Amino acid sequence: MGSDYGLPRDLSTLQKARSFYKPLLPPCLQGTTVRVEFGDATTAADPSGAQAISQSFPHTYGQPLAHFLKPTSIVPDAQIINDHPAIKVGVVFCGRQSPGGHNVVWGLHEALKIHNSSSTLLGFLGGSEGLFAQKTLEITDDVLATYKNQGGYDLLGRSRDQIRTSEQVNAAMAACNALKLDGLIIVGGVTSNTDAAHLAETFSQAKCSTKVVGVPVTLNGDLKNQFVEANVGFDTVCKVDSQLISNLCTDALSAEKYYYFVRLMGQKASHVALECTLQSHPNMVILGEEVVASKLTIFDLTKQICDAVQARAEKEKYHGVVLLPEGLIESIPEVYGLLKEIHRFLRQGVSIDKISSQLSPWASALFHFLPPFIREELLLYPESDDSAQLSQIETEKLLAVLVEAEMSKRLKEGTYKGKKFTAICHFLGYQARGSLPSKFDCDYAYVLGHICYHILAAGLNGYMATVTNLKNSLSKWRCGAAPITAMMAVKDYGSASGSITIGRPVVHPAIVDLRGKVYEVLRQNATKFLMDDVYRNPGPLQYDGPGAESRTVSLCIEDLDYMGRIKELNVYLDKVRSIVKPGCSQDILKAALSAMSSVTDILSVMSSPSNGNI
Repeated sequence: MGSDYGLPRDLSTLQKARSFYKPLLPPCLQGTTVRVEFGDATTAADPSGAQAISQSFPHTYGQPLAHFLKPTSIVPDAQIINDHPAIKVGVVFCGRQSPGGHNVVWGLHEALKIHNSSSTLLGFLGGSEGLFAQKTLEITDDVLATYKNQGGYDLLGRSRDQIRTSEQVNAAMAACNALKLDGLIIVGGVTSNTDAAHLAETFSQAKCSTKVVGVPVTLNGDLKNQFVEANVGFDTVCKVDSQLISNLCTDALSAEKYYYFVRLMGQKASHVALECTLQSHPNMVILGEEVVASKLTIFDLTKQICDAVQARAEKEKYHGVVLLPEGLIESIPEVYGLLKEIHRFLRQGVSIDKISSQLSPWASALFHFLPPFIREELLLYPESDDSAQLSQIETEKLLAVLVEAEMSKRLKEGTYKGKKFTAICHFLGYQARGSLPSKFDCDYAYVLGHICYHILAAGLNGYMATVTNLKNSLSKWRCGAAPITAMMAVKDYGSASGSITIGRPVVHPAIVDLRGKVYEVLRQNATKFLMDDVYRNPGPLQYDGPGAESRTVSLCIEDLDYMGRIKELNVYLDKVRSIVKPGCSQDILKAALSAMSSVTDILSVMSSPSNGNI
């Protein structure tokens, strides 16, 4: 295993130019001194799950936030770390490859060598399988030379295996002990970082000296919470996909006779589809979260698209572009129920050719209504989390077939008097995830790699590297670390069935917030996008000039910087303490009590589980 990993690449002219680009560092990461300020103990975002999480993670729950400080900061309680002994660190890629992942390795290696040239970085080959088998490659400047600012995960390879079973966890701990690792960096999304939290807890209980750190890298953009504003790879994938979508929009407008149905990656959440819509302005997008919230059936969706096609035809427009997230198929309630039955039979070992005869009457009726190609795809063995193999199910083709049938029916009945409906289908699943990373993802990943070293230098375990204030210039980024347990919940509000499910503590994928600012922008423009053909082409990735520093639309719209606001709140609390001291006047004391009483009453109501603010 791993004979081809880490070999020098044959680079194009552009790739060579990118390999020479070196990202800058925010002031808080510059120099050889690590300055860290610890905040208050963290809790769970959903208070109703706090006890269950604390019981599952007695050693790593409730740890404080960590803020890394620039040299000019004056914080009396800050921990100043000047002594940097040589350490040995391992890094492993988990989950789907995401543009920018290589720069996490580069940033980590750079930080290790800056603080002590004798430190060692080992990359595990082939993802978690390489971790279990202790297959490693020592990362050096020569090894990294042709991987800096490059796409893919081919430096080390990856896997989608979970580190979840006792056998897997013990194999990971055995590898860390055998290799005498001071730190293990896990690069991945929600599942991988959940695994990182469990590893950190197990290592702590077993008194294993290896500290575990997670890094938010996933093209799905669904590892988002109050601490994590963006994921490495999301920026690139959305920009690359948006250009391809925009090309199709221009082609549709030119030919004036095709409807393009485009399915996009993103797993269960629809962040990629939403962002690409805001960047390229296609005529229509159907988000899985909308379907769940409104309990739309497959017939509802067909009618919705057909009505849109007919409305456009009345304006002599016989072309268009429709975006669909790959998780849409599981969001349709009756299809979700059908999948649950199929998956149950598959896990029981029932052969594929016998499943259709064992389905419940309603599921059997739906199954046989669907086109043969979809039936075959629904019968694929489910993923480890019991979800369908979403990348293999051609939802775009299914809807195109159903819409074509309905439009033909309307044409025959005379309720539609336009031209024949013609659809062309595309799945943008693999075209973007191996792309050269955008400048933002190069910078962001490199910075996260440096933060990983700072976390290890501070002796922290079970943390995720974080950067906030990302929509501003790099010099204003706030770098820190948050306990992964603070991102966990036992309730899952993103179930495809629309119900709230309760299970073991995990980092759940963040779904599109239908009450949020980003979705509101989509709703405000939906009619214009549908009818006016206001197609927008962001063009190819830019590395110089005005487009190089662009951020995703959603990042610019969202009101984030949670870590910055936590620090700002602490400043106000410190001011109150400095003013309201024994000996202050009665008027000052009364005013403080009145104000604090009102604030605590409001916050108590807002944080109540029954209020729904989680």
